[in-house]
Amino acid sequence: MAVLNKIRQRSLFLILIIALALFSFVLSDLFRNSDALTSGSQDVVATVNGTDINREDFMTRVENAQRSQGPNASSTQAMNRVYDQEVRKAIMNGQFDELGLSVEQDQMRELLKTSFSSYAEFQNADGVFDENKLNEFIANLKAIRGDAQNRAPLGTFQINYNEWVNNEKSIAVGAQEQTYYNMIKAGVNVTLAEAEVDYLLENETVDLKFVNVPFTSIPDSLVEVTKSDVSNYINAHKSKYEVEASRDIAFVEFLEVASLEDETNIQNDLLKLLNGTPDNTTTTAVDETELGFKDTTDHDGYLAANSDLKFNDNFVFKSGLPQAVQDSIYPLAVGQVFGPYKDNGFYKITKVVAEKQMPDSVKVRHILIPHLGASSAKPDVTSTVEEAKIIADSVAALVKADASKFPELVTALSSDAGSVAKGGEYDFHGYGTMVKPFNDFEFEKNVGDIEVVKTVFGFHVIEILGQKNEKKAIKIATLAQKIEPSDNTSNAIFNTTSKFELASKDKGFKEAATENEYNLKPVNGIKVLDESIPGLGNQRTIVRWAYEKGTKAGDFKRFTIPGGGYAVVQLVKINKAGLMSVESASATANAEIIKEKKAKLIRAKISASTVDEIAKNQSVLANKASAVNMKNPTLVGAGKEPMVVGAAFGLKEGENSKLIDGNKGVFMVQVTKVNTATKLENYQPIANRLSATRTNAVLSKVYNALKAAADIEDNRANFY
Repeated sequence: MAVLNKIRQRSLFLILIIALALFSFVLSDLFRNSDALTSGSQDVVATVNGTDINREDFMTRVENAQRSQGPNASSTQAMNRVYDQEVRKAIMNGQFDELGLSVEQDQMRELLKTSFSSYAEFQNADGVFDENKLNEFIANLKAIRGDAQNRAPLGTFQINYNEWVNNEKSIAVGAQEQTYYNMIKAGVNVTLAEAEVDYLLENETVDLKFVNVPFTSIPDSLVEVTKSDVSNYINAHKSKYEVEASRDIAFVEFLEVASLEDETNIQNDLLKLLNGTPDNTTTTAVDETELGFKDTTDHDGYLAANSDLKFNDNFVFKSGLPQAVQDSIYPLAVGQVFGPYKDNGFYKITKVVAEKQMPDSVKVRHILIPHLGASSAKPDVTSTVEEAKIIADSVAALVKADASKFPELVTALSSDAGSVAKGGEYDFHGYGTMVKPFNDFEFEKNVGDIEVVKTVFGFHVIEILGQKNEKKAIKIATLAQKIEPSDNTSNAIFNTTSKFELASKDKGFKEAATENEYNLKPVNGIKVLDESIPGLGNQRTIVRWAYEKGTKAGDFKRFTIPGGGYAVVQLVKINKAGLMSVESASATANAEIIKEKKAKLIRAKISASTVDEIAKNQSVLANKASAVNMKNPTLVGAGKEPMVVGAAFGLKEGENSKLIDGNKGVFMVQVTKVNTATKLENYQPIANRLSATRTNAVLSKVYNALKAAADIEDNRANFY
């Protein structure tokens, strides 16, 4: 009680102490994460020349981009695409503002007319663009914009007001960019003097005698490359060895794969399903019979209930069966089975359920009559299903009575744009090319048959024009179970991974991997926005971990991996942005340093001053090259040697050069003849050609130059 009384007496003091402690905790967290002191990078994905790219708007665009790209696109891919678009917009808008480029109302109207004059919604009765209709359309969109579900038809799609506004903005930006690039193109034309120089580079030639003492004449073992040599080389070629920040990791993989026991159990389960369960005669009150796969006639229902693969109600030829078991399955009689066998990650038992003689390819022509709600039906389709069927039946009756009418009816009625120009024909194609009802008719009926067939696209009036290569086809049902690890196997892999983690804490990551004979896989040069890791696939979480402030070289962590299992990953090295390390640069620098050192050694042993003397003293051949030009500085027998050819064009006829360090060795050249080019009366055609080449490169080169010069602060790694 005495203690409690003392606490009560000093409650104000205790509250103050606790408050100060909490404040200290919050303040220290703020200083650990300085971004929290300002809204800066918390809400800004990037800043481009002072223009912020807002996080909320950016993430909305990324979500939309990912939806439009489909399920195979990752969030990182969508993010990179949107980022590139936003950076380009910010850079180009800065240029437009600086130059005062804008799109005024009158110009915008002309742009809209150009973009939408072909749309029926904006045409009058004579098919001419009507600006009043455009205004009405925009006013209608504006009136219904409060409801996101209200959309107006435009061409083959639906659009709302916000999408229209964004579309107008895109058109305006396109016009600004066109004006901007046209201005630049006007300033990159080639002058006549430049055209003359280009002509002379190609047409003024020299004949040479040259000698090459190759670098290979000195063994690599005689040349020592030190760390100091590499460091000096890096500093002398900084632009070549500048690198982004990166991380080096190593990992050990523990895959969850089915054991031999698991596979045996899967096969046994399939065999039980194959044979079913007979009635137990000792329990006469209840029939315990369960029909097996080999005896069932309801293959669709049986596979839906018992198989990891559903029933495919199509015929297949021998080539359509798994290659390893074609010869085992194709000869089976109806009702016979084959398996279990292993195929594409499954154990399977296959049963032949039907067979027939069928052509392997057919030629048809058709007329497609769509209806409301049919797939790919255009907005102007108004026929109901019943009305479309009546039309199709009438067309079928006409062509059955007179087949010559088929082409004109295709032109008049068919909505299949892919075949109208060919009179509705689809040339010989294989089984399964068309949608199932269409496919079944063309392969199961006979040449000359004409019928109406309904598919998701509407009603087709089909005539079979030809069939080839009739052969046996079979329909199969395949009972399949995916080969997966059992719970016991998954638990064992988890335990093995955990033991490795504990061993790594005690002995060290590399030492534990070596002791257990695990394959330690290194991956170097991982960038901050990388998504995929070689050997592990899409592992953005590992990349983010490697770049977290608290992650140090030597730390390791376990991650789940696609397909099941774990990777225990160690951060091996943190590579800061700047010049490449001596160790990393050695791979490319050593070869160049060796060439430089060999060149000095070769020069030191040459005292001769002519091509012929060097050839004699160094026991190498003197070679000749004719009609060598500056535009393609190649020497026969030596390859590209721009330094050597360039030196030759500075010599007079009969003159020998000094020693020249080339790509393949140390050279000396002698000019034996100078071939002067005949001057042209007019260099304008060359100037036009070169101008066209330059202007075609403007779009990419100008933007790349603007981007390289831009001040970009990239915060994407904070969000993705």
